[in-house]
Amino acid sequence: VQLQASGGGLVQPGGSLRLSCAASGRTLSGYAVGWFRQAPGKEREFVASITWNGSRKYYADSGKGRFTISRDKSTVYLQMGSLEPEDTAVYYCAADSSLLGDPKGNEGAYDYWGQGTQVTVSS
Repeated sequence: VQLQASGGGLVQPGGSLRLSCAASGRTLSGYAVGWFRQAPGKEREFVASITWNGSRKYYADSGKGRFTISRDKSTVYLQMGSLEPEDTAVYYCAADSSLLGDPKGNEGAYDYWGQGTQVTVSS
């Protein structure tokens, strides 16, 4: 499964972006999906995740109240609002193919990773 993250870009503080994660050649149905990010000089960190059926969603404290993860049959979205310069990072999506997987922030549970999309928050 090849994941494609898109939707990044340059946005001013307080602005919004919607990231998308899609799989080439198939849908993401049945996969739990997570978003992670890595800022320059920092370790990759968990942002949000959603279970295969969308019944459970989890957020890192940094994104609670500002980020929303959602999904349809083919794509997982990360709606980001009230963006801050501290949100600047490369954002990655990852998929867990295990049955009824609920990996949350456990990077080792994810089987597939996308290439990342750059989000830059700056005035």
